[in-house]
Amino acid sequence: MLTFNEAQLMAWLSPVLWPFLRVLAMFTAAPIFSMRAIPVRLKVALAFLVAVCAQAALPDQPVVAVNSSAAWGAIVQQVGVGLCMGFAVRLVFVAIELAGEVIGLQMGLNYASFFDPASNSQRGALTSFYSNLALLLFIVVNGHLMVLMAVVQSFKAFPVDGDLMQAVAQLRLQDLGAGIFSSALWIALPLVALLLFVNLTMGIISRVAPQTNIYAVGFPVTITVGLLGITATLPMLEQPLFTLLQQAIDLFGVY
Repeated sequence: MLTFNEAQLMAWLSPVLWPFLRVLAMFTAAPIFSMRAIPVRLKVALAFLVAVCAQAALPDQPVVAVNSSAAWGAIVQQVGVGLCMGFAVRLVFVAIELAGEVIGLQMGLNYASFFDPASNSQRGALTSFYSNLALLLFIVVNGHLMVLMAVVQSFKAFPVDGDLMQAVAQLRLQDLGAGIFSSALWIALPLVALLLFVNLTMGIISRVAPQTNIYAVGFPVTITVGLLGITATLPMLEQPLFTLLQQAIDLFGVY
């Protein structure tokens, strides 16, 4: 008769349970994986599949019994690290969306906003355009695979029995956020400068020829120049996105 004790059961369950919780927590915050279109059952099944398939690459982890007092600390640590990973990757998309928001403000297209059910908020037309474009680039550069690899490699830098507060302090997400938003302004800077020059030119024309209806002329010119500038700068968006994504993933011990 096949028998096993509690220690053997914990030795089998512990290596899969804690990676499963960390991956599932990351799925709730990371782009693509956290989309509402993906059923919850599919997310749970995919997180379990990743945890099982990653067993060969995971380092030796301490066995934490589920019915022990240390299990609560391990649960909080796995969920916290997973959420931090998803939030760090989400910040990359926030940078691209912020660049689109700034460009739309300069072009005068922010009035063309609509309700986005994915984010449950009002978004501008250019913000949605840049967000969808960043999502496509994220898939093209295999960003989803990089995130999954980062989850597996994060167990080397943040083991199961580690301290959550120490891990958060080591990550320094506030520095990443500051760098992300400054990068967003750098992405939008060429178009902002171009549109500023157009507005300055329209202002000079209105002073030289006051009879010109600058409001009827300036808006189409601004829209046209802005669209041309977007067309010229879009091929250069891949490198900033990849750099920001690599910067976010490097926080979790993936080098």
